Amino acid sequence: MLKRYFLNKRRNFTTASIWIKGGSDMDSTGKKGINKILCSLLTRGCEGFNNYTLSEYIESYGAELNQEIFEDGISISLKSLNEHFSKLFPLLDLIINKPTLSETEFKKVKKSSTDYIKKDKENPFNICFEKWKKIVYTNHPYAFNTIGNANDISKITYEDVLLEFKNFKNREKYLISNNHEINGRNFGTLKKNILKEKSGCINHNLTAESRFDFSNNNSNQTIIMVGNQTCSRRSNEYLPLKVLESYLSYGMSAALFKLFREKNGITYDLGVYFPVRSGNTPFLVYLSVSNKKALFAFELLSTLWKDLLLNPLIDTEILLAKEKLKGSFLLGNQTIDEILQRKIQLISYGINSISEYDLNSKIDKISSLDILKLTNKYFSKPFLSISGNKEICLEISKRWKQNF
Repeated sequence: MLKRYFLNKRRNFTTASIWIKGGSDMDSTGKKGINKILCSLLTRGCEGFNNYTLSEYIESYGAELNQEIFEDGISISLKSLNEHFSKLFPLLDLIINKPTLSETEFKKVKKSSTDYIKKDKENPFNICFEKWKKIVYTNHPYAFNTIGNANDISKITYEDVLLEFKNFKNREKYLISNNHEINGRNFGTLKKNILKEKSGCINHNLTAESRFDFSNNNSNQTIIMVGNQTCSRRSNEYLPLKVLESYLSYGMSAALFKLFREKNGITYDLGVYFPVRSGNTPFLVYLSVSNKKALFAFELLSTLWKDLLLNPLIDTEILLAKEKLKGSFLLGNQTIDEILQRKIQLISYGINSISEYDLNSKIDKISSLDILKLTNKYFSKPFLSISGNKEICLEISKRWKQNF
């Protein structure tokens, strides 16, 4: 059943987004990547349209059709000028209920997935990230790339995809739009759902050795990633962790920027990865440095990490972090597409929409001790993944075991 919602944001264009609950986390063992293939196939033809005629029809109205797969959902969106939307909107129903699922297109999509994975493996950053997810989540769905792996994809058949579509038809689906003509309903009527949280098990008893992995690369670059799985987006702990993310990585006043670039000038890239997820969300600090500076960078990161575990943020630090976080939420409300995508995803998680005032009030109530409590809960036994020169990686491993 398709649940419909309406957001009162009138513009001269209409966006409609469908969120299908269940993405790559629905991939069965031995078929990692099957839902990515299905996701791509859905928009490559439906009842009355083959791949070419569907594209031509949409483009003839200057419209956009997009699809994307996440760990816990599939997003399909359609955008057009208001005067054309009534002609295009029925396509969404056809795409999710009566797709063509052509065998010819299946072969193209399967090859595209394989090619993308090969290209992905050429990037040391991606390899490092995949290794980090594996040691943090083990066999949990979040441990795997949404696009799958080459070995599994090579064995996926056309019949497998047709069978997966039968599963897809029974998944919960949510539609949101800024056009009231789709018979949507206001967010004020939304009742909070009690959902079973699909989370990984946070194991605090693992040894430092089992929380470490590395990959050898022949470049002059060392990539370091450290962090752990944390909480669901539904958790009350989510916002305090967002404040921590803001403190560490938002803007030139962020702790990571000041420590690694302003004071020491040693990083190519650095930041925090803390996405929106229905299960235990990864919280990851990443940075890349030259091999010459890698050991120094690791010592700086270790010192920063220990400080987060031992000392609460001072008043000026947490106040600035909160204001930057509020500003980031305002930036995320600049386009209808962003607003709709975020709201429909949260609806599928069973989260009620709240006003900007209520959100800011919740942020204001967060204390330094709240954050200190969470850093000790989630980050006292972090996981480390490195990509770099083997000798450097082994030396960092030695220091890692001593420090963590």
